[in-house]
Amino acid sequence: MNIGILGMPLTGKTTIFNLLTSQHRQTDSFSSAKTKNIGVVKVADERIDYLSSLYQPQKTIYATIEIIDIPGISADIPEKLKQEIFHQVQNSDALLMVIRVFEEEAIPGDTDPVRQLESLVYEIILRDLELVENRIGRLDSSKRKLTLSEENEKKILERCGQHLGDGHLLTSLTLSEDELKVLSGYGLFSLKPIVVAVNLDEEQLRENKFPNQEKFNQFIEEHHMASIPICGKVEMEINELPEEERQLFLEDLGFKESGITRLAQVLYQHLGLISFFTVGKDEVRAWTIHRGTTAVKAAGKVHSDMERGFIRAEIVNFNDFKKWGSLSKIKEKGLLKIEGKDYLIEDGDIVNFRFNV
Repeated sequence: MNIGILGMPLTGKTTIFNLLTSQHRQTDSFSSAKTKNIGVVKVADERIDYLSSLYQPQKTIYATIEIIDIPGISADIPEKLKQEIFHQVQNSDALLMVIRVFEEEAIPGDTDPVRQLESLVYEIILRDLELVENRIGRLDSSKRKLTLSEENEKKILERCGQHLGDGHLLTSLTLSEDELKVLSGYGLFSLKPIVVAVNLDEEQLRENKFPNQEKFNQFIEEHHMASIPICGKVEMEINELPEEERQLFLEDLGFKESGITRLAQVLYQHLGLISFFTVGKDEVRAWTIHRGTTAVKAAGKVHSDMERGFIRAEIVNFNDFKKWGSLSKIKEKGLLKIEGKDYLIEDGDIVNFRFNV
């Protein structure tokens, strides 16, 4: 899973990146449009902690998300430069937009959340319109008769072009699975799920209140986005505290978990991701899949041989496992499930794949 961070300059993008990935990249201007920061965030999960404490494996592997941070986007930079910047995240699975609401005299820049969102959405629509129109133009200029597949592609692109031209992201356009497959190779930005991190100051975070909030929430809903409040400055301070003091600091702010943990959870939820687990003395591991993934495809996530030679999946739900504490008790209670290829993996399933190759 690959997430691209978008935002205007001086919104705190790289601060959020550093917090997510535990890196210390410079938060001032990037040296060029082709510069990008890349890091991996470990998705905290108490279930993995519990399983690891029980099995005492040689390795404990958490689910991870790759994060890409790029230079800020603003209306006054040259078009060619914008294209180069956007190209850095064109293959991302989703976008994380960082919107600045905090006020700080020493840091210039826009603090209106709606205006920033409108600007970023406009840029995204512009990129996609260009991609769509260029492809339609190539199909129209073909000197041979278009195939049925190409005719179908053109119709889909024309629908997309109309929707984008009306100022809408493609996430709000109803598209079938077959139509999405046709569009999958284009890297269209407005087809990507979008989560917005609202970068607040401490007082705004405590009160969960900021200027233009109602209009902001309406914009988020209309464009099928998700959002989460966060304070980059406070999160940096929390990270510098000893582990035992962090929870007290969070509770004083009214939270049980850090903003980074909450952000990862929102990303998972909005992207339709879940985790299943494999356990043993060698390794306890979380695997990330999309909700609705079948057992045989989940097996392929672990190893291609498991998918190829799939026989069955032996499944225990994590909550049942924690309640009864052992596999023998699970079997005694009749809670061990034996499932075939088409079983849909659920969040928290502990899975043992049986296969033969």
